[in-house]
Amino acid sequence: MLVGYARVSSSGQSLDIQNESLAQAGCEKVFAEKMSGRSAKDRIELSNAIDFVRQGDTLVVTRLDRLARSVGDLHRIIEKLTGKGVEFRCINQSGVDTDTSTGKLMLSILGAVAQFENDIRRERQMEGIAKAKTEGRYKGRPTSIDPDQVKVLKERGLGATQIAREMKIGRASVYRALAA
Repeated sequence: MLVGYARVSSSGQSLDIQNESLAQAGCEKVFAEKMSGRSAKDRIELSNAIDFVRQGDTLVVTRLDRLARSVGDLHRIIEKLTGKGVEFRCINQSGVDTDTSTGKLMLSILGAVAQFENDIRRERQMEGIAKAKTEGRYKGRPTSIDPDQVKVLKERGLGATQIAREMKIGRASVYRALAA
C-alpha cells in the first residue's frame, strides 16, 4: 500500500498541490498537517502515518523537506520505517528512496543539504537581528503586559496566581514583570 504524507508550515498555506501529487502517485491514504517542519517529534500526523504503515507499505512524500529538515530527524524516521519493513519514496526528487543503495545515499546527502539550508537561514536571520539592534531598529519582542500594572495589583495584596487570572496571563509572566 502506498501511504502519503503532506505538510505545509503554516495555516495560511495550502496542502492541495501535495495532496493531488500524492493521489496521482497512487497513495490510497494520505496523512496531512499544517505544522512547522523544524522537529519531527511534534508532528502528530507524521506519527500517525508511521504508526499506520505496515510491512510491505511505502511512505510517499512530494519533497524531502516535507518529511524532515534535519539529518537527525530524517535518519530517525527512516530507521523507524525500515524497522517496520516499510519503504520510503520521494515523488519530486527521483532516486530518493530506500529501495536501493544509491537511493539511501541520496537520501542522506539531501537530508544534510536541507539541514545546511536551515542553518544558513537561521544564521542570516540572527545577523539581520544583530545589525538591526546596532542600528537601533530592533528592540526585541514587545511586551504584552504592563509591569507597572502587575506591581499595582501586587501592592493591593494579590498573589501571583490571582494577578495572572485577573490579567489573563501566565504566572511566569507575573514573576518576570515583578522582577523587572
